Amino acid sequence: MSLRLLTAGESHGPELVVLVDGLPAGLAVDSAEIDHELERRRRGHGRGARSSRIERDHGELVSGVAGGRTTGAPVALRIVNRDFANQPQEKPRLTTPRPGHADLAGATKHGHDDFRLARERASARETAARVAASALVLPLLREFGIRLGSFVCRIGEVALELDLGRSDAAALGALAEAAEEDPVRCPDRGLSERMVAAVDRAQGQRQTLGGSFVCFALGAPPGLGSYTQWDLRLDGRLAQAICSVPAVKGVEIGPAFEVAARLGSEAQDAIFAGPAGLERRSNFAGGLEGGMSNGQPIVLRAAMKPLSSTREAVESVDLSSGRPQDPPYVRSDICAVPAASVVGQAMLGWVLAEALLERFGGDRLDAMLSAYQRVREQPTPGLQP
Repeated sequence: MSLRLLTAGESHGPELVVLVDGLPAGLAVDSAEIDHELERRRRGHGRGARSSRIERDHGELVSGVAGGRTTGAPVALRIVNRDFANQPQEKPRLTTPRPGHADLAGATKHGHDDFRLARERASARETAARVAASALVLPLLREFGIRLGSFVCRIGEVALELDLGRSDAAALGALAEAAEEDPVRCPDRGLSERMVAAVDRAQGQRQTLGGSFVCFALGAPPGLGSYTQWDLRLDGRLAQAICSVPAVKGVEIGPAFEVAARLGSEAQDAIFAGPAGLERRSNFAGGLEGGMSNGQPIVLRAAMKPLSSTREAVESVDLSSGRPQDPPYVRSDICAVPAASVVGQAMLGWVLAEALLERFGGDRLDAMLSAYQRVREQPTPGLQP
C-alpha cells in the first residue's frame, strides 16, 4: 500500500486542507502531538508578525480516525488561517512580479494576469499542512524505533562547525535536544546569541537572512529504499523532499561536499565485526548506500537562501505597463531557517514512513510489525553465527 499526501489552500485563504491516504489501521493519533509539531514550526527569532503572533495553528481532524486510532480510510484535517479575518475582501491586481518568488513563472505557466494567484499557493504557509501530515506518521516511526531530530547550523555568516561524518546517534540526539528550546534552534548558546544579533542587524538594514540546517533520523532499519530503479532510491527521494521546502536550494547527504575532496579509500565507512554484530566507526555516507538505508543515522544538511521579500527595493517590471517598477513589499519573515529545520525534519519523517510501508506492507499496523520482526530475525547473509 502506498502512502499519499495532498494539501490544498492558499496563504491568505480561509484554511489549509490536508488529505493523507494509506495509513495503516490501528495507528494511534494524538491531536496534541499534531499541534505540538505545528507550534515548533511557528517559533523562531526572525519570524514575522503573522507567524509569531497571529496564527495559532490547530490541526482539526475531520475523518479517518475513530477512538484515537486510524481506521485505514483516508485521514483529513484542516488548519484554519486566523489571518483570513484581517484580509480585505477586494484586493488590487498584482502586475509586478517579485524576483525570487513563484510570481512570474507560476503566472506564465497558468496564464494568470494577477500574480497573487500564483503567490498565494506557492507561499511557505503551505508547509504547515505538511508538518501536520507528518505528525500523523510520527507514531508509526516510533513503532519501528525511529527517532527524528533537527537543528540550525548556520544563519548568515554565523556557522556551527560540524563533523557530520563522525557524529554518532548520541551526538546528534544531544545537538537536537540542546536546540529545541533555543530561539534560533541552534545547539550552541554562544553562536545562538550571535545568530540572533545577525537577524536583528538584517532587520535594521531592511534585509533577510538565509542559512542551513541539519535533520536526521536515528534507528532507521537497513534496506529502506531500493537500488533497483532510479526513482526508488531513498537518497534521491529525500533530496527531493527537502528541496521541496520553499527557499531550500541545496541538500547534502552526510558530509558530502567534504567527502568530495577526499581520496576514495578515505571516504568510505569501513565495516567491522563487533561483539554485537557489524558496526561502523564513521558515517561519511550519511546513512545511505546504494539508494538504501544502511542502519546508520540518516543525516541531511540543507541550504536555505535568504527570503526574497525584503523591504530593500529589488528591480522588476510592471507587466501591465512595461515600465520598471519595484514590486510591492509583502509582509514576511526576516529569517525562517529555524522554521525550515522543523519542516525539513517533517519531510524526512514522511519519506521514511513511505519507505516503511513499501517494505513491510501497510493495511494494518500489527501486520507491519510482524513482518518487521520476521526480517529482524533473519541472519545477515553470509555472516557466520
